[in-house]
Amino acid sequence: MKAELTAEDALRLNVLLAGEVHAVRIDEGAMTLYALTPKGEARIGLHPNCRPDLYAMRVRELLGGHALGSPGGYPVHLRRWTRTGHANPKNLAALLKLGEPEAVTAVALASTLDDELARRAWWALPTMETARYMLGHEAVRRGTMGKVLADFLIEHLAFEEDPIQAMNSIRAVIAADLLDAAAGEQLWAKARRRPHYLIGFLEHRPDTLPAAPERAVPAAVQARALAGDPWAALLERCRAPSGQSFLAAAELALEKPPAHEAVYLLLDILGGYFSALRGLEPPADLADLAGPGDPTDDWRGEIEAMAALSRVSNAAAVPILTRTTAVGPLMRRHLEPLFLPILGHIRVLRGVAS
Repeated sequence: MKAELTAEDALRLNVLLAGEVHAVRIDEGAMTLYALTPKGEARIGLHPNCRPDLYAMRVRELLGGHALGSPGGYPVHLRRWTRTGHANPKNLAALLKLGEPEAVTAVALASTLDDELARRAWWALPTMETARYMLGHEAVRRGTMGKVLADFLIEHLAFEEDPIQAMNSIRAVIAADLLDAAAGEQLWAKARRRPHYLIGFLEHRPDTLPAAPERAVPAAVQARALAGDPWAALLERCRAPSGQSFLAAAELALEKPPAHEAVYLLLDILGGYFSALRGLEPPADLADLAGPGDPTDDWRGEIEAMAALSRVSNAAAVPILTRTTAVGPLMRRHLEPLFLPILGHIRVLRGVAS
């Protein structure tokens, strides 16, 4: 026989739903339903007359019938679709009233999410995953919730055991331009021991990284850069303090990527930095770039290094990583034939090649 809600619970839930409810969450461990209303948070203790998980399902059926006209709760067939950000904009507010975490995730991913719905979704499911998803929306980043979500991700970074998710948290905050200077300095310092922290900086702040010692740029290179020569412009960029910092950070990150996703992202970031040279032939007049004490052969090495790095992309790692599920040191051993030449090119541009 199908279990029904107790009379007491049914009455209290219907009274609650007769008013204005913005969001609902259910604590199945404590068998308590919480509701966000214009007046604050309401709480209803539940009294199961069957297995707690089945009883929670019955509660969600009631919520679904009220919010969506769907007595079955959150429709299972919509879950994959809404996780791609295609939730119906008209249903977003209703999805938050189902007491269903998956429905909250659908709202967090929805392309039409606004600041107020983000506030309600955050109340319903305050997790690092939810924060990362919602920071992907311009309306949320620029609203009152942007700083709240960014601060949460940074404060809880130490509790994120998955290095890829930690990497994605930093990427989300930096992409949203919500990382303040003090927090940025702390993360940059911590990245010496956790190089995957650097990836967000490389991706979103390639030219505003903490400065490293610059390498001198001869006047001939500066003049050609000003004239629009892409090779000279990139040489100048690489030799600038931020460029040397970018190269050093990229080298560190490439030496210890934690998993496949970090590898693919790093290679795309590195190739993107040099992408202005793709399809171009190196300049024939290398001698014109040489300054006092700067032999032509040295410039040839740097130009060849830049040309090689401009061709780097995640596609280079696909044949290796699609054949292994290894992560960490074992994965890095598989990648050595690919990474060693890349690291060599970076060191040439840093002036530290043997």
